[in-house]
Amino acid sequence: MATPLQKVVGGNGAKLLGESLDLHTVGDLVYHFPRRYEERGEHTDIRSLEIDAEVTVFGQVKRVSSRSFTQQRGATKGKRGSLVEAVIGDDSGGEISVTFFNQPWRENQLRPGRWGLFSGKVGRFNNKLQLNQPDYLLLAAGEGATEGEEAVEEFAGAIIPVYPATAKVPTWRIAAAVRTVLDVLPPTTDPVPATIRAKRKLSALDKALRDIHRPESQQALYFARRRLKWDEAFALQLTLVQRKLRAADWPATPRPRRPDGLLAAFDAGLPYELTRGQHDVGEEIAADLSRPHPMHRLLQGEVGSGKTLCALRAMLQVVDAGGQAAMLAPTEVLAAQHYRNVQDLLGGMARAGELDAAPEATRVALLTGSLGAAARRRVVEELRDGTAGIVVGTHALLYEGVDFADLGLIVVDEQHRFGVEQRDALRAKAEQPPHVLVMTATPIPRTVAMTVFGDLETSVLSQLPKGRSPIASHVVPVTEKPAFLDRAWRRLREEVAAGHQAYIVCPRIGDTKSEGEDLGGDDGRRPPVAVLDVAPELADGPLHGLRIGVLHGKLPADEKDAVMRSFAAGDLDVLVATTVIEVGVDVPNSTMMMILDADRFGVSQLHQLRGRVGRGSAPGLCLLVTEAGEGTPARARLDAVASTTDGFKLAELDLEQRREGDVLGAAQSGHRSHLRLLSLQRDAELIGEARTEAIELLEEDPELRRYPGLAATIAQLVDEERAEYLEKG
Repeated sequence: MATPLQKVVGGNGAKLLGESLDLHTVGDLVYHFPRRYEERGEHTDIRSLEIDAEVTVFGQVKRVSSRSFTQQRGATKGKRGSLVEAVIGDDSGGEISVTFFNQPWRENQLRPGRWGLFSGKVGRFNNKLQLNQPDYLLLAAGEGATEGEEAVEEFAGAIIPVYPATAKVPTWRIAAAVRTVLDVLPPTTDPVPATIRAKRKLSALDKALRDIHRPESQQALYFARRRLKWDEAFALQLTLVQRKLRAADWPATPRPRRPDGLLAAFDAGLPYELTRGQHDVGEEIAADLSRPHPMHRLLQGEVGSGKTLCALRAMLQVVDAGGQAAMLAPTEVLAAQHYRNVQDLLGGMARAGELDAAPEATRVALLTGSLGAAARRRVVEELRDGTAGIVVGTHALLYEGVDFADLGLIVVDEQHRFGVEQRDALRAKAEQPPHVLVMTATPIPRTVAMTVFGDLETSVLSQLPKGRSPIASHVVPVTEKPAFLDRAWRRLREEVAAGHQAYIVCPRIGDTKSEGEDLGGDDGRRPPVAVLDVAPELADGPLHGLRIGVLHGKLPADEKDAVMRSFAAGDLDVLVATTVIEVGVDVPNSTMMMILDADRFGVSQLHQLRGRVGRGSAPGLCLLVTEAGEGTPARARLDAVASTTDGFKLAELDLEQRREGDVLGAAQSGHRSHLRLLSLQRDAELIGEARTEAIELLEEDPELRRYPGLAATIAQLVDEERAEYLEKG
């Protein structure tokens, strides 16, 4: 598998595959699986093609014609030229023309009745779909065979693979290279133990690799894909379970609960009872913190379910045990919000050294990048000498020179927003591995939790605290019913008149020079609305006379903080903002949110935003304003969000509708994904089976010493950098 491609397919072919598709070895090519398959009698629906799309069409030549013309050369007549045009059709009735200039021999090749693959960019001419000068491969050898005809054998069967390709390397050239490699490839050793293969009814690896490229039947293709998906899931789960077992042996300082410390005093002063979920999660975390091995726990829960309170109680337990706790937040707005919440919840217990401090008090510090030099020096000193038991901060916590007396717990809020290196940099500031609590308000489908966070213990908060109000959500379809938008603005004024406040959320800021925004427009849609445009229009129009504030990520930190303080204090009626308010912002008096161009946001993001209202005693209202028409996928997505506040249902929907991405973090490692076939949404059962087998195998042989081939396969499918990614957590 490590053999360079140039030794098998030749220098020119190997160069093209390397430059265009990053395929350099036999293994790279063999694991470059077909994107889809065509079947004769089940041809591509040409009518579904989109303009400017790079496509491979599988169709039949319906008719062909040629004509001559005089080519213009400036103001004078030039040479005679020719145009060959063939019309390609499929069984759906769709047709597309293919045109060739000054290549008259194409007329002899493109005979009516011949099937072929035609690859190029879709255009439109005279209101007809067109491929101009496409690459093509005819599926029957004949006079004047095209370049690439050597690949005909590959397409002789009924099932035709279509590969991820480029303009320089069309699918049939890839197929020809694959055929050449498979013809000389020796049988592949199977690394999966025979007992597991038999138990899970898995094909042999060698057969699967050959059948996925050259399937003789749909059944053969099904079993090939299933086996190769299994390998991806199994390698990943082995890596995650190994990491979990190794972490269980790491040393950590136990932080047991004290009966007379900060936590006990805090619990005694709470004006409300913990929910059953908060109590149970608290007991799980307390037990983890008491052990001599580091906690690695994921705390997920609905928006407003009380995760921050659980995290604060964990931090107080660590402070009681002589350690320090750091909460890492993704934005300055959220860090400042957490800081204020912790201060408000602790009161005198957060002001050690001050006159009104409680006897058992600690200090709570805030460290962000915009902090002034003097304030930063003071916070750094309090962390170094242990005066500050709790610090809330952004990436500024990671900077060189920020040291801790005894870092015992790291709380990472909205973990998906941080790169691996950032989280690891904070962990490295502790002498022994600290306990880690990861929080997310984005509910995670079971398969994603198992695949991305499979090395963590998981706690779920599904019960909302008492006093939280229901949130009603409605779609406002402005294209079909423009009067609904006018009614929405009146409804907002009614909320303000009742003494409440409202958010208006826009997809972008508006100052494109400074924010480098992508305005879109390639799909024919107008640019999304912007905060800096909407706020003055509302002030002069439907919200005239209301106190309107503006909040977005490009504001200086002190301005952001001032705006949020004003809104929280009730000095503003309406806050026009970007998604900077998506997480953590807690203003119980805000009861209404309007999300403009709501179709520009993802499902989870809409659910997060909606969670900013209904946080007090009055019911919440969220209006999803959109121009998306009825029956479109965007509208269906918004209707789904409006129909339920169950974040776990919406998370499953989100997983169905978006690209799953590389769950190992290829975006951060800079490499392409090795999960080519596995679908977190469609392959939930297979992933569960793979995890079960991984746990059983590693309990017997934690380092896979009896299975060196399997260990090597993990290194191949989950390379060292990805393994390091998982190790860093």
